[in-house]
Amino acid sequence: MAEDNIKVINDLLDRIKVTDENRETIERIRMYLEQRKYQEALAELQVLQASGNVEYLDFSEVKEKEKKIKERKKEEEIGFPKELASTELEKAYIGLLLNDLKLISAYYFPYKENMFLDEQMLEIYKTIIFTDGERYAPEEAKKDYNFAKNTPELADLKYRVQVDYENSKLRMENVYTELKKLFILRKSCREHPVRHTQERIADIIEYDLYDKMTPEEVSDAVEQVTATEKFKRAILNDNLTNFLVEGDNTLTNGLSLPFKILSSVFKGVRQGETTAFAMPSNSGKSRFTINLAAYISLVHKKKVLLISNEMSEEKMRLCLITTIINNPDIQKLHGEVLHKTEGELLEYKFRPDDPNTVKVDADGFVLQEENETRAEFSRRLAEVSTEFNKVIRVTNWFNKQVNNSIFFINITDHTNDELKKVIMNYYYKEEVEYVFYDTLKTDIDNIGNGEEIKRTATILSNLAQNFHMFIGSTLQLSETSTDPVNLNINDLAVSRTVKEVLDTLCLFKQIHKENYDKYEYSLNEVDDTFYDLTKYDDPDERYYSCVVDKNRAGAKPTLLFSINLAYNRWTELGYLRLKNN
Repeated sequence: MAEDNIKVINDLLDRIKVTDENRETIERIRMYLEQRKYQEALAELQVLQASGNVEYLDFSEVKEKEKKIKERKKEEEIGFPKELASTELEKAYIGLLLNDLKLISAYYFPYKENMFLDEQMLEIYKTIIFTDGERYAPEEAKKDYNFAKNTPELADLKYRVQVDYENSKLRMENVYTELKKLFILRKSCREHPVRHTQERIADIIEYDLYDKMTPEEVSDAVEQVTATEKFKRAILNDNLTNFLVEGDNTLTNGLSLPFKILSSVFKGVRQGETTAFAMPSNSGKSRFTINLAAYISLVHKKKVLLISNEMSEEKMRLCLITTIINNPDIQKLHGEVLHKTEGELLEYKFRPDDPNTVKVDADGFVLQEENETRAEFSRRLAEVSTEFNKVIRVTNWFNKQVNNSIFFINITDHTNDELKKVIMNYYYKEEVEYVFYDTLKTDIDNIGNGEEIKRTATILSNLAQNFHMFIGSTLQLSETSTDPVNLNINDLAVSRTVKEVLDTLCLFKQIHKENYDKYEYSLNEVDDTFYDLTKYDDPDERYYSCVVDKNRAGAKPTLLFSINLAYNRWTELGYLRLKNN
């Protein structure tokens, strides 16, 4: 009975149009059904229906959807697209053989080339090479095949196929050639299980001159498709007007950064490009990376892969929580306005609503009792601290952002090939198109050879271009005496030739407090109003210069950033310059 009820709900869900408003609830219902939790699924369904976020597909759409699902399942079972699933050629080939057994001496399929889809035709083929036409079949034609399953049903089918093609005008040479070409395409699809690649292979059968192609030429076409599939193709004169008028292209429509000026000069974060942000050691490269990754994931709702050879998973998680709690743009999404430092979160410090009702430390944070477990302390915090509850609501909210996850992998002592495989695995498995690599270094085979970092950067650049993804990296900046506004490629701790393969490069360096009076900034690049740098007492408040050292999109300004690493807050203030005096 429960199985019937589950099927009823599943059928109902298939008829509901999925929207942004109901997607999460529908996914939760399906999860309950998979877990056989019928009552929970029913309760969620009632909530969904009461919400009014339900629009039913019409019957024809449902049928079309079911048809596509069945076709896809069939393709997965046979290992290639439906366009290659016709068995008419197989039957014609067998029929012609049965009417002239001597043909098997020249027109046979070695075991490794056999791609029969019709199992009965394959069984009849084996009766020909081992029994009926055994005297004509070469040894190569029999190698590795097992004997046929002779049954009365198979004998009857064999007779009917022979009769069907007894007076056929088809020529064996043509039928064999076409079937061999079809077998080549089927085999190639199974060797390349990526759906998009299989579709490109199946497209070969639709080539204008396919009928004139030889099996060898079909093999060459498959090789060309699979070898160049990573290269982006286009017809340049297709839809040129829309390209110009609508501006719907990656040259103008990259994802915005959380920094207005950098977004403008870079034209946003654009797929197909690589960028690097260089900073001295312990300046916040990893924190800056997480800030960008969180923004792209949550504000733009994109999946992001974060590869690190610097920070561990635990440190990354803590920094991520700090970021999503304090970032103003992300606060607009989760709705909680609060300020918590990374140190307070690490030490589990939260202020009570009423400090007179609980024990607090000198800074006003709730004290954990001596014999109180972390779980017990958490339950008590939930009763006395709104601040704690806000943090939990934020982390619970982020847990539900499954469609725009931030994937993390800690990769140390790796080769360039391993780095490439990691990126491609997430690209194919999760469709991740935005990648951050912290920090760009030479691979394990070339440690100490700074020139080799260009090779790694080139690999990343090729991946970005060929697979239309964005790859951002961090670089190490040397501790030099160069003034922060005069940074250049020579201040990199690695080979400066890496700049050649990057699309954009930013150099960050802290302005020390004793030098604040030397600088000023403006809100516009050409401006009459300038502002001094404020001298904060808080040691976590810092100023960084940001020199855009390379930008294929155009301008290369020098900018001023206000930084607070405790909150992982990065604020772009304006255009930085040295004072005239």
